[in-house]
Amino acid sequence: MGLFRSPGKVYKPAAEVDLGPGSDEHYISPIVRAPRVAGLLVKFQAWVLETPVLGWIVLTVLKRDNLVYKLVSDAEIPEPPLFTATHTWRDIPEQNVRPTKPGLSPPERVQEAVGCLPARLPEPEAAAALADGPASGFRRWTVRDFHRAYSSGQTTPAMVARRFLAAVKECSDLEMGLFISCDAADVMRQAEDSTRRYQQGAPLSAMDGVLVAVKDELDCLPYPTTGGTRWLGAARRCAADAACVAQLRACGAVMAGKANMHELGAGTSGINAHHGSTRNPYDPGRVSGGSSGGSAAAVCAGLCPVALGADGGGSVRMPAALCGVVGFKPTAGRLSNSGLLPLNWTVGMPGILAATVEDALIAYAAIVDQSKPGPLQPELNLPLLTCTRSMPSIRLAKYAKWFDDSSEDIRSLCGKALRMLHAQYGWETVEVTVPEIEEMRLAHYVTMGSECTASLAKYLDNMDRSEIGWDVRIGLSAYRSFSSRDYLNAQRLRSRQMYFHEKIFEAADAIVTPMTGVTAYALQDDALRTGELDYISGAALVRYSIAGNFLGLPAITVPVGYDRGGLPVGLQLIGRPWSEATLLHLAHAVQEACCAAGERRKPKVHFDLLLRED
Repeated sequence: MGLFRSPGKVYKPAAEVDLGPGSDEHYISPIVRAPRVAGLLVKFQAWVLETPVLGWIVLTVLKRDNLVYKLVSDAEIPEPPLFTATHTWRDIPEQNVRPTKPGLSPPERVQEAVGCLPARLPEPEAAAALADGPASGFRRWTVRDFHRAYSSGQTTPAMVARRFLAAVKECSDLEMGLFISCDAADVMRQAEDSTRRYQQGAPLSAMDGVLVAVKDELDCLPYPTTGGTRWLGAARRCAADAACVAQLRACGAVMAGKANMHELGAGTSGINAHHGSTRNPYDPGRVSGGSSGGSAAAVCAGLCPVALGADGGGSVRMPAALCGVVGFKPTAGRLSNSGLLPLNWTVGMPGILAATVEDALIAYAAIVDQSKPGPLQPELNLPLLTCTRSMPSIRLAKYAKWFDDSSEDIRSLCGKALRMLHAQYGWETVEVTVPEIEEMRLAHYVTMGSECTASLAKYLDNMDRSEIGWDVRIGLSAYRSFSSRDYLNAQRLRSRQMYFHEKIFEAADAIVTPMTGVTAYALQDDALRTGELDYISGAALVRYSIAGNFLGLPAITVPVGYDRGGLPVGLQLIGRPWSEATLLHLAHAVQEACCAAGERRKPKVHFDLLLRED
């Protein structure tokens, strides 16, 4: 196999792999043999990898040590490649749902979603829950809270927008790094238009006047789309809103600006040397996660109840978990990718970050794509969250070795959540084996990296490397090293994983895991100007996120508590294709069980846009 390579793994046919709890399949925890580097070491490593011959040798050794050759490149895989994670419609009945009529407008779908929600807290109780007081009383303002405040005349979208802009300025002074750009005049124009609609008694929907942050990977006028870079906004002109943004505008939502992100989505920390690193509102000395870190932190800090992100490898769900909010990635094809930077065609898509599961449902109803009905875009069901408790036959698949490959606090809190679901709802946890987890992670990495460099080639081949962050230059060097054989074998592993997951879903309604293997780690000063490569922390953050993207499955993360340091922990649910309604039911149950059993803690950086006096 050559000087630097050993024989590849020989895979047995997928149909012969035992998926039961007693399977002899070996679980491989991510093998990471590279220390954290930042500052001058990042610059040196980038220089080495970009040097002809020397860079090839170093990359070859790194790929060997991290098992890319053994598990992907040189492996013998019997299955043919599967190039896209698309799913045809299968009529699997979902419990307690409201089917929607085809052809509804975004505001009409929002109205349908609001009709599926449980009753709101009475006004005095809601106000008390958000007032300064015991941490256990903290509750986030929701879409319905804003809509009610606007409809009653308690406040107006224009008043809230002014408070928002003051909060953005304060966050900037605190170096929170939440936004890349925020046009105050544009925000106020939208908010004043919404205020007039409420004064006329004609709001467009429950989202009218509600602030929504947009990750700077989605087109949103009047802003350029930078992808977290300092060059892409000029190289690629933004001519129209992304489809998701346009649908939210049709509902009257106020586009609050472009949220910060890890440069080109090529990292999990949210550290960005060009636009400032996004800090975690629960502890500004720690990372927000990435790459949709700005969107997650904006929701966490109370600046908006909903934000848009993009998820190519957990990039919505990871920061949501680290920041203690809800992160939702629907089935591939359920949302339109129009206006999303094409950084990874077959694994990336828009996603939703929200204060609550209810807000995630409202935003989902607004932006779902129903433009092409048919087998590849089936009918839309909305979950009747008023009836979640009457779903007695839910089965949650758990792979114990994988589930437990996380910190002690995360294992404990996620395990406690499952016990509460059993006690309160009677839902069962079934033990299974999800084979070849590390193989899937590496195959996804090869796929994502190959697609990223192919997509950006027309820009990267003709630009000065100094325009790119040092950490991203290292990532791009690794991406460029992948061959066609690497990519094809990765797609053969995708085919195997699709088979495994289809079989598991024959016996379970969802797969349950922690969302991350660790909570938010410290943001170190030496990384602020150069970025960092923390392979160990990065591998722990992505440990549970890959199936949602590589296989196009719907997935959602919900907060379930805090570790001993006061940092949020998220539980993830991965569903069958097109089972968003069931997944939202399950997430709502987790939210209600965990909120009833424990405290909700207020972030250290948080803004109350409804109660603050002018």
